Amino acid sequence: MTIAEDARAVDAVGDGPARPASDSPLEGRPARALIPTLLVAAFVVILNETTLNVALTRIMDDLGITERLAQWLTTAFMLTMAVVIPATGWLLERLGTRRAYLAGLGVFSLGTLVCLLSPTIEVLLAGRVLQASGTAVMMPLLMTTLMQVVPADRRGAVMGNVSMVISVAPAVGPTLSGLLLQFGSWRLIFAVVLPIALLMLALGAWKLVDVSEPSGNRLDAWSLPLSLVGFGGLVYGLSLVGDAAAPVFEAPLALGVGVFALGAFVARQLVLQRRDAALLDLRMFAIPTFSVALVLMALAMMGLFGTIITLPLLLQRAYGMAPLTVGLLMLPGGVLMGLLGPVVGRLYDRFGPRVLLVPALAVVAGVFALFSTLTPNTPPWFILACHLAMSASFAFIFTSLFTTALGALPPRLYSYGSAGVGTVQQVAGAAGTALFVTVFAAQTAAAQAAGASGQAALLAGARWGFLGAGAVMTAAAIVALFLRRPDGDAAPPVGH
Repeated sequence: MTIAEDARAVDAVGDGPARPASDSPLEGRPARALIPTLLVAAFVVILNETTLNVALTRIMDDLGITERLAQWLTTAFMLTMAVVIPATGWLLERLGTRRAYLAGLGVFSLGTLVCLLSPTIEVLLAGRVLQASGTAVMMPLLMTTLMQVVPADRRGAVMGNVSMVISVAPAVGPTLSGLLLQFGSWRLIFAVVLPIALLMLALGAWKLVDVSEPSGNRLDAWSLPLSLVGFGGLVYGLSLVGDAAAPVFEAPLALGVGVFALGAFVARQLVLQRRDAALLDLRMFAIPTFSVALVLMALAMMGLFGTIITLPLLLQRAYGMAPLTVGLLMLPGGVLMGLLGPVVGRLYDRFGPRVLLVPALAVVAGVFALFSTLTPNTPPWFILACHLAMSASFAFIFTSLFTTALGALPPRLYSYGSAGVGTVQQVAGAAGTALFVTVFAAQTAAAQAAGASGQAALLAGARWGFLGAGAVMTAAAIVALFLRRPDGDAAPPVGH
């Protein structure tokens, strides 16, 4: 389904059971502009997430900072996303579609301007926090709006385009950044992103309309601080696992504080949701299909993020590949994942999640098993072929899981469900990265202690990481056998 077809799907909102009865159908130009505008805006903000990684060395030299301090430009972004996303359910309910879009993209644009003009690392970090705050709003907003306006039998196809945005934008980011760095300073990255963001902000102010009435729910004084400490501590602690430069007590302390605050946050939400005043309504987890889909998504995100961090590291250190070569080797997989999104969406609308998920998870498990067999003589084409197979499988996995998870919820929980999905992505991604890096480092050190050469030790370390991930994906494939299609999401007739 193309973006133009997305618009036609929105025009048919009157046929969809997902819209709240109180909402009037959207018609005409506002309907046609809604999803495409949100898709393009989401692409811009997600593209920004990965553009800076390639430029960290330049930033270190320009601002005179250490590698550990420079890494905070990525860590701070991830932490901000983790603490803001849980609040987006309440924020979307409070502001409505149009104001949430303008607020999210406005804050992102302001952050981009701050980054562009930043004279010091402190100001640059502040800009990254602002960028992340705006980014955290956009994806839940997109998915919530999609569920409200797209008929159930077309959600898979439209969600396929969401998967394309999620997949292609991060894959293109490092390549675009590397290209821009050939022509000038790292500030050029923000100089290119800023006018595009401002254009989308102006377009949204002109075109977008609310798809539901904003609520008057007040923000609980305890919920937000507990969310900040809980999710922030959890993600920060996970990001420190395996970091040799961090103090030995820092990760356990952060994880302990995060778990305690998260427990208090959950207890608080259980009380507040009795009067529909929760920051994050946890009643969505009482729906089995949503919970199972979220568990599968967490496992898949752990595998994906673990591979994203481990494979480039392995290719550079064990095979001596240049960063640009590694980026080009992994780019086709990211692009393929994105291009398959709309195709997978159509297949989901016809066949449901189980037929797509089980084979895809099995293929990912098989690819991880193949990655565990890498040797010093493994040709690059073999790694490329495995990465393409893995990326194609993840396209089937994420499109199916996004659609199934949100499709299982009643309309009043769409915004909270989108926030829950986003939160799981951040936490699972951090956990996957931490687990892969920890296993990789520990097994590499053990192999070196046993007398293995540098390359052989690195391959041995990666082997155990990929074998463990393969076992997790195999378990996920078994769990997927029990995943049901949402009740209101029936397959269309064969002639549809």
